This record gives sequence, C-alpha cells and structure tokens, in this order.
Amino acid sequence: MTNGTPDTPVYVHAPKKKIGLLGCLGVVVILVIIVALSGISTYNSLNKFDQDVKGKWADVESEYQRRLDLLPNLVETVKGAANFEKDTFTAVTEARSKAGQVKLDANSISNPEAFAKFQEAQDGLSSAIAQLPSRLMVVVEKYPELKATINFQELQSQIEGTENRIKVARNRFNESAQKFNTKRMSFPTVLIAGFFGSRFSEKPFFKAQAGAETAPKVKF
Repeated sequence: MTNGTPDTPVYVHAPKKKIGLLGCLGVVVILVIIVALSGISTYNSLNKFDQDVKGKWADVESEYQRRLDLLPNLVETVKGAANFEKDTFTAVTEARSKAGQVKLDANSISNPEAFAKFQEAQDGLSSAIAQLPSRLMVVVEKYPELKATINFQELQSQIEGTENRIKVARNRFNESAQKFNTKRMSFPTVLIAGFFGSRFSEKPFFKAQAGAETAPKVKF
C-alpha cells in the first residue's frame, strides 16, 4: 500500500512479438499447402497427358502389327495362285523382318534414339510396300487369274487400308505428344516435371519421309 491506498494489480499481457510469429507461421503453413496442392494438380495433369500419349502409341503399335501380320498372308496368297516368283517379295520380306525386330514399348518412346531407330525400320517397310504395285503388276500380267482371286483382292485392300490407318494413328500420336510437350514446358509445370527425371521427358514426333505426304496406294 502507498499512503494507505491499495496497490493496483498488474496484468502480464502476451508479447506482441509472439503473436506476430504465430501469424507468420500460419501464413507459411497455408503457402505450403497451396504449393503442395498445386504440385499434386500439376502431377495429375502431366500424368493424364502422358497416359494419353501412351494410349495413342498403343494404337500405332496395333496398326504396325496388323501390317506385319497381313504381309505374309499376301505372300502365301500369291504363292498359291501363281507360279510364285521369289524376287517379287524379297525387298518386302526383308524390310518386314527388320521392322519386326525393332521393338519400342510405351515406356521407351521418350528415348529419341530408340524412337528414331523404330521409325527408320517401319519407314523402310513402308517404302518397300509402296513398290509392291509395280512388282505385283508384273505377276498379275503373267497370271491374270490372280487378280480375280477373292483373297488377293481382299488382302491388297486391307494392306492399303492399313497404310491409311497407320498414317492416322501416327498423326494422332503426334498431336497427343505435342499437347504433352506444351503442357510440360509451361511454367511452373516445367519445374515440377524436372523433379521426376525421365518420368515426364519430352515426347518425340514421327517425321514424314520425303515424298510421303500420302499413304502408299496398293492398287493393281
């Protein structure tokens, strides 16, 4: 007591500095959550585009495999309907064998060298098929009954259709790869993609052969 007056009680308040620290911590936590959610969203988006590319690649593989399966049937049909001349299909069978040996799965399409090797083998077969009409025309002239064979007509139609379908499948793959690459190289996606190494590498494109603006026509 001072001069008979009771002392006034003193209250201790929390330091303002401590309150400000908690506020900053809250802001940091919120920013971390936002960055994490953004990262998750970006990853999911990249994965979606990546899966679409792989799906389009599966379509390309399917069409190439269909072509590989059809060519032996065409050879056998010609053999059965005519006095088969071996040289007629030598280039095609050799190109088919090479194309069949070069494999490229969906997880390896981001490898530029492997992709280029695969395309080179398949383009070699396409070039050989493009020469089929002139080669088979000689055989058909010698054996006119071959042209009237239903199996022959059906097979040559299927091969022509397959070349068109391959072109469509390749174009769709290129479109999907372009969308993926555009997304991957945008900011800040390019930063996040870098954390996953080769998981989200840029996708290569099919390049057209010189003079290959249209699919080969297999007509006789």
